[in-house]
Amino acid sequence: MAVGQQGEFVAVVNDTDPTSGGKSYSLKISGNNHAQLLGKKIGDTVDGIFVGEGEQTLSGYKLQITGGSDKTGTPLRRDLEGGSRQAVLVTQSVGFKGHNLVFKTKGGEKKRFRYKPDGLRKRRFFRGNTVNQDTRQINLKVIDSGNKSLADILSAGSEEAPE
Repeated sequence: MAVGQQGEFVAVVNDTDPTSGGKSYSLKISGNNHAQLLGKKIGDTVDGIFVGEGEQTLSGYKLQITGGSDKTGTPLRRDLEGGSRQAVLVTQSVGFKGHNLVFKTKGGEKKRFRYKPDGLRKRRFFRGNTVNQDTRQINLKVIDSGNKSLADILSAGSEEAPE
């Protein structure tokens, strides 16, 4: 869960380039860039110029929204319309692993077991697929790369910060 001020996102950008090893980078989005992402849905593509600040903007990149979470850590779910928080009865899928934890005493010590009955369903809270004011974290993946690699862009900004 990402804690931030009102009107600010934390963007987690996943580099899909195989040479980078699938690294993820965390960037802040605020101000006008924040307003540009409101109303977007999971699966929409965004221009990288709206992600990051100053020298760390990802100009030339195309990014796809793959998910996110709200201020309480509730995940966004692709198949729910809107941006409101809803209770959904789910089976094993996104946001629910599909097992119960059972604690048993075995040999004098308490052990934890995963019990997975057939047809297990639980009511879980999810946010809809639309980014709104309550969203605090957005997960993005790279669709089209720019001229510079993500590592070069983001390391240049972090080297200048301590000076």
